[in-house]
Amino acid sequence: MSHDYSLGEIATHLEAQLRGDPEARITGLNSLKNACQGQLAFLSNAKYASQLVHCKAEAVILTSAQAASYTGSCLIMSNPYFGYAKISAWFDNAPKQSAGVHPSAVVHPSARLKDGVFLGPNVVVEAGAVLNAGCRVEANCFIGARSILGAECSLAANVTIYHDVIIGDHVRIHSGAVIGADGFGFAPNGTGSYQKIHQIGGVQIGNNVEIGACTTIDRGALENTKVGNGVIIDNHVQIAHNAEVGDNTAMAAYSGVAGSSIVGANCTLAGFAGLVGHISICDNVVLTGRALATKSITQPGVYSSSVSPLLPNLEWRKNSVRISQLDSMARRIKELEKREKQ
Repeated sequence: MSHDYSLGEIATHLEAQLRGDPEARITGLNSLKNACQGQLAFLSNAKYASQLVHCKAEAVILTSAQAASYTGSCLIMSNPYFGYAKISAWFDNAPKQSAGVHPSAVVHPSARLKDGVFLGPNVVVEAGAVLNAGCRVEANCFIGARSILGAECSLAANVTIYHDVIIGDHVRIHSGAVIGADGFGFAPNGTGSYQKIHQIGGVQIGNNVEIGACTTIDRGALENTKVGNGVIIDNHVQIAHNAEVGDNTAMAAYSGVAGSSIVGANCTLAGFAGLVGHISICDNVVLTGRALATKSITQPGVYSSSVSPLLPNLEWRKNSVRISQLDSMARRIKELEKREKQ
């Protein structure tokens, strides 16, 4: 699919200051290093600034400071990376099918499909499910009984939505994701095995959420597992039963939230970061890579946890306490060494 826009059109859309020919045609996006005539590039990371000198792009998205030393055409914005992100939608080359239901799709008579819905091959929609206007459901997806998809939702191939899942508007879910599977609930029966706890809650997902490939969000045991508005979730993320994730939180690959824990709004969980069960972290918290929150966090900030060799739990807990005392111990040792030299 070809794209062709004038630089002036793009500047208006981005609310950017244009320096150059507004009629110049832009047919694609590319990096500073590889962009050529007709393409738009951007500079957001200072370590790539040296590439700007030899850049052959038709125009570059820059800050005013960067533009001061650049002689070519440019779009001037305070946040070039945001500008690139916003204009990328105009150059999206993903196939877009017309509304309609593939002959191999199976839709229960009591399910409701609103205007402009697309269902691909082998899609199954069970009883009482509702797909609101503009939803796009690709091949082999399953939508369980009584589940609701808000307007303009997009499910890539092979997504599974269990029963009683409520999804807001403009939600994108990538292949292999499973929403609403049973939470990991089992009660010891006293004889060495387990009694399953049937999970009778659901999942509730807000608006403008993106969920990565092979991510799982489990249904609640009694009440719904909840994901707020604007949450972005990478591939291979686990959100356990009855967990809550606040608005605009970002979760990178292999991060996880254990059962009944709460993540506040505007938080970031880096790769492999996680929470144990039944704790909460407040708004505006960052857990760095592989950090593990083992108790509630009440103050915004950036948090990390140490890595140690595998130890018996009691010994590990003692060492963890000692690690938190290292700085004060080092200061006391330094003071003692000063006294000995006197």
